[in-house]
Amino acid sequence: MKKSKFEDRYEIRLSGSGGQGLVLAGVMLAEAIGVFDGKNVTQTQSYGPEARGGSSRSDVVVAEGEIYYPKTSKLDLLLCLTQDACDKYVGNLKESGVLIVDSDIVRQQPPVQNIYALPFTQIAKEKLGTAIVANVVSTAASVAISGICKPESFQKAVLRYVPKGTEEKNAQACELGFEMGRKALKEAKSQ
Repeated sequence: MKKSKFEDRYEIRLSGSGGQGLVLAGVMLAEAIGVFDGKNVTQTQSYGPEARGGSSRSDVVVAEGEIYYPKTSKLDLLLCLTQDACDKYVGNLKESGVLIVDSDIVRQQPPVQNIYALPFTQIAKEKLGTAIVANVVSTAASVAISGICKPESFQKAVLRYVPKGTEEKNAQACELGFEMGRKALKEAKSQ
């Protein structure tokens, strides 16, 4: 993680709707940061009573020192896979925070300073044959953009949680996400 982006506390929210796998993505991200990279981390989650289709979010707090309050207050990174999630949570983003959205779904993008709009669901369908891994693709892209953990740490965590028989597809989803994130970061720096 680049020191310039990370002070003592870094707050992340992965958001969308139930069934998109963002709670699981948050668990995998927290494990990558805490277990494999050895940083202090907490992970909390919230989802609507509808489960599938209702709102869903997973929050991850990372700190060099003790984490005295495990929930987020001002986000450093916000990933939104639905318009509703973007509309609902963008107000929690720090002015210097990074917003990452699925460009095919979040069509009304707020005027924030650091935004990355990438077609996660479309690319997952085209390149991997299924939208079900869009959570892994988008979270891997978020890892590449933020530098919050080592890419190999996130991939290790993913492979520990995915159902048997889906490891190869999820490893490909990680690589695709890392590639998308690195490319978006490079394009943003060249502007």
